[in-house]
Amino acid sequence: MLNCVESQKDVKKESPQDWHTADIQAAVKKTGTTFSQLSRDAGLKPRTLSNVLYRHWPKGEQIVGAAIGVEPAVIWPSRYQG
Repeated sequence: MLNCVESQKDVKKESPQDWHTADIQAAVKKTGTTFSQLSRDAGLKPRTLSNVLYRHWPKGEQIVGAAIGVEPAVIWPSRYQG
């Protein structure tokens, strides 16, 4: 049986994980806006930007990253690994 410290060390060795979709949505909400409003502000239909939560879409990732002040490669590292 692994102790707690050993299992935590194993997790830290793994590559960075993408943010959970709920964390991304919460970060956007904390800025006082919504995905729908960000979509409309970018000239898109209201539900369009929500696609970025499930699909690689560089334009949408840039919009979300700019809104929350975090580079898209930090939010979705799996999408930007070499």
